[in-house]
Amino acid sequence: MNFRIDPTGAPGLSIDRPRALECRFRNSAGSRAYDLFVPSGPGDGSRPLVVMLHGSSQSARDFAIGTNMDRLAEEQGFLVAYPDQPRSANITKSWNWFRDEDQQRERGEPSILAGLTREIMGRFAVDPARVYIAGFSSGGAAAAVMAMAYPDLYAAVGIHSGLACGSAGSMLLALFTMHRGALLQPQQTTHPVPTIVFHGDRDTTVAPINGDQAVAQARPDSDLIVTTVGGRSSGGTAYTRTLLTEPAGAWTSEQWILHGAGHAWAGGHPAGSYTDPAGPDASREMLRFFMANPRR
Repeated sequence: MNFRIDPTGAPGLSIDRPRALECRFRNSAGSRAYDLFVPSGPGDGSRPLVVMLHGSSQSARDFAIGTNMDRLAEEQGFLVAYPDQPRSANITKSWNWFRDEDQQRERGEPSILAGLTREIMGRFAVDPARVYIAGFSSGGAAAAVMAMAYPDLYAAVGIHSGLACGSAGSMLLALFTMHRGALLQPQQTTHPVPTIVFHGDRDTTVAPINGDQAVAQARPDSDLIVTTVGGRSSGGTAYTRTLLTEPAGAWTSEQWILHGAGHAWAGGHPAGSYTDPAGPDASREMLRFFMANPRR
């Protein structure tokens, strides 16, 4: 089956999506459609799985094309799922990361996302030690929720232009938090999950302080080795990359601050919405980080 991008990307640009399966998961909290990309190769044993959560006003297909994650999945031999948030759940197609019932294990949207993850694991040969989740904007905030609620399911999390779990408890607070950060420091996790965060320092939709708070929430309560390096992508975007690791190597995180970048997926394809092709390649860097952090 061939799919084309929804009309949210640049005019005249489209990419066919072979091997994207249309699926739907249902439980007592509701249902969500999702696209599942299965690489063409036979693979060597069980495969990794990456769950990708789009941002507001995006669709699963738009997000798949904008992030280039299908191409990486074909290249590296992992499955990738793209849940789709319908307008019936949120008029802007945002994940409801700011509602109390959608921030808790086995309730609301977290139960649906965890349920479809488990469904894929049951249908395909998925390595349970290499299941990951990532998202952009509201999807990044939802990914942070999933890492907090299901540290036993997801081995690592990627948050691009998102927010920490528990940053807000209502729509009004969500708007404030997006522009100024959480009023109170979000609760620190008790089960740290390796976390990689990307955020543009000129993001006027989700303020960069939210990226700082997401990293702070994910870190364990122990001494860490902190290493900071600078660089520049091939497209000319300067960045600062900070690595935090436990001395024993049991936990790690990365924070990428993209200098001069706004609210867009770094290194994405221009056919997708909210992408910045100048890079660095956030999708490839997330995959590198994920594959280096299986569940231990």
